[in-house]
Amino acid sequence: MHNVESAASTVIFGWDPTWVAVSILLLVYGVIMSEKFNRAVLSLLGAGLMILCGVLNQQQAVAGIDFNTIGLLTGMMVIVAISQKTGMFQYVAIKAAKLVKGEPWWILVMLSMVTAVFSALLDNVTTVLLIAPVTLLITDALGVRPYPYLFALILASNIGGTATLIGDPPNIMIGSAAHLSFTDFLINLTPIIPVIFIVVIAVIWFMFGRDLHASDEKKALIMQFDENAAIKDVPLLIRSLFVLFSVISGFTVSHSLHLEPATIAMFGAAVLLLLQTFGQSVEEKDHAYEGIMAEVEWTTIFFFVGLFIIVTGVEHTGIINILAEKTLALTGGDFAATAATVLWVSAIASALIDNIPFVATMIPLIHSMAPTFGGAEAIEPLWWALALGACLGGNGSLIGASANLIVAGFAQRAGQPIAFLTFMKHAFGLMLLTIGIAHIYLYLRYLS
Repeated sequence: MHNVESAASTVIFGWDPTWVAVSILLLVYGVIMSEKFNRAVLSLLGAGLMILCGVLNQQQAVAGIDFNTIGLLTGMMVIVAISQKTGMFQYVAIKAAKLVKGEPWWILVMLSMVTAVFSALLDNVTTVLLIAPVTLLITDALGVRPYPYLFALILASNIGGTATLIGDPPNIMIGSAAHLSFTDFLINLTPIIPVIFIVVIAVIWFMFGRDLHASDEKKALIMQFDENAAIKDVPLLIRSLFVLFSVISGFTVSHSLHLEPATIAMFGAAVLLLLQTFGQSVEEKDHAYEGIMAEVEWTTIFFFVGLFIIVTGVEHTGIINILAEKTLALTGGDFAATAATVLWVSAIASALIDNIPFVATMIPLIHSMAPTFGGAEAIEPLWWALALGACLGGNGSLIGASANLIVAGFAQRAGQPIAFLTFMKHAFGLMLLTIGIAHIYLYLRYLS
């Protein structure tokens, strides 16, 4: 309890550091859920309060920031910001729609597949930013209601993002904190994802598929789309694909090379920035760099920075260890029951609050359980339970994951708003079904 004692001596007005830290955490979470303020601003205000109130000093706060997560996110954002200028994502979406001859249901399936794959290889937030506008364009041409397509897009993005280290921000955080490699995620999470995807698509067919129809004239309109016109810069496309392939290949061998994924992502971003502007004048290069940096989601980056400091403050008071002890007492110290609790609590909590802050709070909680169960290697299934629960649980409501809110924003601007309760009515039960499948998978693979 040394941390609590050292914190208690410096906290403002001599207040209880645990009370102060938990109050700041709950206040920030509560206001984030209200969606009335920018979440990056809120997390940075909360981080500042942790330091100003004396729960942490500045050195402890900086030490609490996971720069591997920050570097991996930033590097991938730069790579994707450059790659999207080529039009490759729009090309794939249009090509997929034409492959199924403009059939409304099969377009939904194809766009969902494209979204899931891109979400696994890039990240789900970027993927929906690129695919949602094309989806709205296609549904408008078909004359069909966009809601089923956008609904499927949200679910596919979170399911696909669950499969890899880089697919969803919670996985990036878990991978960095638990020292799990890209290959670890491929081996342990990817196998169940196609099963979950197929089940979800089958349920969506029963929900919406039978009502998706379009005339032959509308289908012909889709067939007239020119996917080649979407490609804007062939040389940059070749360079982008080369760097993307190299970076993803680098992730698979990073563990054996003793490199962090952030190093590979940032190096790849720097190489692509160099290749993008090769042969240009200094002024043109500077202009291009500024444009790319403007497209990085700095709101997300600074949200993470503040969040890491807030959670470090809470952890510093010792309350996380107490919660871990209470959880273990609740499950009787049974590993299978603990894993099931982590899975289901993560899923339901992630549906009700953004899954990123929830995972940030859960990581130190699981770390503190390691001595009870025999060390870091023994608790690895708990990390998979957290990843499956948080990523799939994000499908439970519109505020469950960042990708959901982005798709909802596109729908709003297109005059096709997605109602919170309508989405939850369709999605929450489906999310619970996917968690049930994940539970069976975890039990059969790790807990039986």
